[in-house]
Amino acid sequence: MWKLSLPSQATVHPHRIFFRRLASAFQRISESLDPCIRVHRTFADENDPMSVARRIASPGFRRMGLIIVAPDHPEVRAKLRAAKDAGEVIVQIVSRIGDQDDLFVGIDNYAAGRMAGQLMTRMLSSRQGRFVGLCHSGAYQVHRERIRGFSAYLASNAHEGHVFSRVLFGLDQDLRSAELLQDALTEDPGTVGVYNAGGANEGVASVLERMTPRGSIMWVGHELTEASRGWLRSGLMDVVLDQAPEAQARRSLDLVLRRLGFISAEVRAEPIRFYAITSENI
Repeated sequence: MWKLSLPSQATVHPHRIFFRRLASAFQRISESLDPCIRVHRTFADENDPMSVARRIASPGFRRMGLIIVAPDHPEVRAKLRAAKDAGEVIVQIVSRIGDQDDLFVGIDNYAAGRMAGQLMTRMLSSRQGRFVGLCHSGAYQVHRERIRGFSAYLASNAHEGHVFSRVLFGLDQDLRSAELLQDALTEDPGTVGVYNAGGANEGVASVLERMTPRGSIMWVGHELTEASRGWLRSGLMDVVLDQAPEAQARRSLDLVLRRLGFISAEVRAEPIRFYAITSENI
């Protein structure tokens, strides 16, 4: 029996909304596949890359394909290369690590960061002040690219009175991110925009609700959830960039099935389209 393992192993926490959506999408799609194809979903600890590497090397079952999102670490990269050399189909999803020629499914994160910068500068064109970026860390290319795009747009479309002042690394932990953002806003009351390129939206919301008048700071974040819908409706949040995890799950599975010969149709290779959502198109 063919077995495809899908460690939604953005080894990030399985309680995160994005990864719950991704895991649910894999489950729904797997239930529609031929019984000869078995999909395994696995979560691992992002803070223990050696454990991730061991899981890649020893899944505990015969595996023909691997769809994975994981932190960028030498041992993780080495085990992915070994699996690929052994003939497995490797698809990286959400965030790319290692070989740039590996199959990858995800949005154009650089473009997402640029869009955040464009929206922020245009919507705040009549105000002066500083912008703060927030993300997990440098461990995930997805966040590096978003912040790089945000910074590049601001640098090439300089607006008088706008300054990109700092990047905070909150590890996608709500409490840590809230503390860092609170300190940043206390130190710099001239902040007018916050771009959260990571997953700690609850932490950002708690600070903005407590420290700032509604609408005084523009907030752009990622992932449409019930919580972010509420923040958009209330005016606390201005824009959500949603990366359609359901479409990413479908595309990544199709790529594996295509490479293994289960389907004959060509699978599109361009980035997954992301969506900008405001209170007007929730």
